[in-house]
Amino acid sequence: MDNSGQRQSDNGESDRATEPEGGKQPRPRDVGGGILMGRPFGVPVYVSPSWFLVAALITWVFGGQLDRVLPELGAARYLVSLFFAVAFYASVLVHELAHTVAALRFKLPVRRIQLQFFGGVSEIEKETETPGREFVLAFVGPLLSLVLSGVFYLGMMVVEPGTVPGVLLAGLMISNLIVAAFNLLPGLPLDGGRMLRAVVWKISGRPMTGTVAAAWSGRALAVAVLVGLPLLTQAGGLGEEPKSFGSVDSLTDALLAAILAAIIWTGAGNSLRMARLRERLPDLRARTLTRRAVPVAADTPLSEALRRANEAGARALVVVDGHGAPTAVVREAAIVGIPEHRRPWVAVSGLAQDLKDGMRVSAELTGEELLDTLRATPATEYLVVEETGEIYGVLSTADVERAFVAAMARTPSGRS
Repeated sequence: MDNSGQRQSDNGESDRATEPEGGKQPRPRDVGGGILMGRPFGVPVYVSPSWFLVAALITWVFGGQLDRVLPELGAARYLVSLFFAVAFYASVLVHELAHTVAALRFKLPVRRIQLQFFGGVSEIEKETETPGREFVLAFVGPLLSLVLSGVFYLGMMVVEPGTVPGVLLAGLMISNLIVAAFNLLPGLPLDGGRMLRAVVWKISGRPMTGTVAAAWSGRALAVAVLVGLPLLTQAGGLGEEPKSFGSVDSLTDALLAAILAAIIWTGAGNSLRMARLRERLPDLRARTLTRRAVPVAADTPLSEALRRANEAGARALVVVDGHGAPTAVVREAAIVGIPEHRRPWVAVSGLAQDLKDGMRVSAELTGEELLDTLRATPATEYLVVEETGEIYGVLSTADVERAFVAAMARTPSGRS
């Protein structure tokens, strides 16, 4: 299953923060990412450990089918089946790369591609700006799967039927056709759900209306999969022999349906929740979250600097040079760590963090733009300035995190 799109985590970091920054060398294994396989188009591709489980399952199931079609293979059928599993996930990777290329074409950053238990996910960090781009971004994945299915079908025409190449090409043709058809179903988090979202967004003029419609369509789809898939397979509706109720095969189909339904239902709910959260993100304003600050010279004793701040009703300290230009921000955590009896003997310069590129932020920043700016240069405090360059105050990362958590607490969990 393909869950490509703007996937965001509940901690508000849009699943972005664990990517290596500052030119650090990528590690072979990233926490929560899996095994790094490469960086096509500059986007890291990870294979989740769960992939090995599903690869083993595909190898076992497809090997059983090969035993009926090509019994002369013997135990070698499992090597052929393993090749099929790898080739199938290579097709899934092509599907995800289609989303990635489209996103990069629209100047949307892609954090990573991850191949996992039920397919893959392209983690695109920002929303598209128009419903047309949203539709294209969603459609290119299933389109590439359909193209691959056609390529494998043409390959079947030039090989001998009933041979290993013929069976592999037939399996890849059918599997890519299923991937395309499944992802075109109109419900989030599937590509078809994002296409539905784009259509409703275009008609209504509101992206949130499109998200609500596509999310509830996804939930209806989850219920349909949970109930309909076992009934369909039991009745032989997928071209198989009818299965008796309570048999091992019927129970396996029911379990698979339950897993798929749970994934779709959860994905739809998360999409709705994150969309509601994005509506509240504009409430995060650098100007309203900034602490008032007083300027102090580098050699000012901490006790004297705190006295000035208390008199001015300020909660932050900015170190300035002889011309009044800011050079550093005094860290709140460092102040807390100095006992009160030592504060007259400690200069603020020893507790300050020099202002680096990116640590000066505009007081006009809001929402996702503010979060993106802070992520670009991780720090505990930032200097907030007016458009004229005048010091407005100090922004604490802790204050932003508290405001973000408060916004999430006001976000209903999937209610319309």
